Amino acid sequence: MSAILIVIVGLACLLIGAAVGFIARRRSDGTSLQQAEEQASRLLAEAETRQKELLLAAKDEQLSLRNQLEVELKDRRAEAARVEQRLAQKEENLDRKVESFERREQGLRDREASIETLRSEAEEIRQRQATELERVSNLTVDEARAQLLTAIEVEVRDEGSRRVREMEKEVEATAGIRARKILATAIQRYTSEVTAENTVSVVQIPSDDMKGRIIGREGRNIRAIEAATGVDLIIDDTPDAVTVSAFDPVRREIARQALSTLVHDGRIHPTRIEEAVNKARRDVEATMQDAADAAAVEAGVLNLHPEVLKVFGRLRYRTSYGQNVMRHCIETGHIAAMIAREIGADVDVARAGGFLHDLGKAVDHEVEGTHAIIGADIARRFKVKDAIAHCIEAHHEEVEPRTVEAVIVMMADAISGGRPGARRESLEAYIKRLETLENIAKGHKGVESAFAIQAGREVRIIVKPEQIDDLEAMRIARDVSQQIEETMEYPGQIKVTVVRETRATEYAR
Repeated sequence: MSAILIVIVGLACLLIGAAVGFIARRRSDGTSLQQAEEQASRLLAEAETRQKELLLAAKDEQLSLRNQLEVELKDRRAEAARVEQRLAQKEENLDRKVESFERREQGLRDREASIETLRSEAEEIRQRQATELERVSNLTVDEARAQLLTAIEVEVRDEGSRRVREMEKEVEATAGIRARKILATAIQRYTSEVTAENTVSVVQIPSDDMKGRIIGREGRNIRAIEAATGVDLIIDDTPDAVTVSAFDPVRREIARQALSTLVHDGRIHPTRIEEAVNKARRDVEATMQDAADAAAVEAGVLNLHPEVLKVFGRLRYRTSYGQNVMRHCIETGHIAAMIAREIGADVDVARAGGFLHDLGKAVDHEVEGTHAIIGADIARRFKVKDAIAHCIEAHHEEVEPRTVEAVIVMMADAISGGRPGARRESLEAYIKRLETLENIAKGHKGVESAFAIQAGREVRIIVKPEQIDDLEAMRIARDVSQQIEETMEYPGQIKVTVVRETRATEYAR
């Protein structure tokens, strides 16, 4: 309100000043004083009229604001009254809940007291029943408990034995099918060629005159070759051929290459022999290194130490029962990885363990010990994982296998070496082995006939049913298998089956 009055007063002063200025101007211009007074009176009248209008407008606005404030105050008082009413209702509800909780708590205390009373009564009744049972049965509580536990133990043991037998039958029914499927899949998915085993190499020569040059004056050339290579040269009546004989395949290959170079060159004397042998040794070592690198890539076993691959490369010229050992290692690695993938084992460990399982065969003629232990020591020396080294040392059960991967490597090794066509033997040794198997079986009392079947991997024995019962048939199978293990050497395993058949025949006339 005071701001409005200040504005009005300011306007009035402004009008008065304008009137005074106008009068002064009129005087200066020579206008009459009367006209100036009349003009001033008129301006003052207009100023008073405008002032009254502004005062009335200010009073109206003040009245409107007062009414608005009164309405707003009334609304707030009503809202406060509603809030107060709600608070009162909540307080009343809270009081009722407190009373309800107190009644419930009292009820629980009463019930607890009643339960305690019932418990005491039940304990008294149980004591009286126990005393009465002891009197009637003439047994104490401890004796009765011992008898009850014994009866329960017998029942549980019988039930457990029955369930174990059922589970064994179920496992036998499903495990055999599953195992055959896994092994058949692994064998079917991977096959490799077979290398015939030999301990000699033949070097072709252009003429028989070359034989004399190889022997040299008083045999100095042949002695120099044998001394430098560690092999035996057999020069006989075989035309246009010299035989290199040695059980170490690496030395035999070095001698063969060196002798081929000398024959091709024509210059044969001790100095030239030494140069040819050194060159052949470097070439063979390079070939073994390349073969080891290629084998590791083919098997999928990478990041091996160079020294491990250097030793592994010597298996390039090593064979076992006609099977090249390096190819056998590659095959074993693939089969082990397939089996591990089928049963959910560590595929990388199984693959590497199968690939390196015969690593020791490369140096087993130089280092004392079995090839499994030697291979594991070499692997550990060059920081190969211990799980892989364990697969190497356990694949012939010289160390008890502790992991699933070690058992898988054993299986893969047996599959690779025992699958049909993997290994060869001479016809004479093959026939002799079959005859020996049949003779061992026929040497037992009550055996009617025996047959070696499946290339000597199974012996089928027919016994006389009137002399041999079922238990005796089982004993014959066990004795024959033990005798075969003790007296024979063979790859893989041999199955011994005893057949006892009783026939009853009648004729209807």
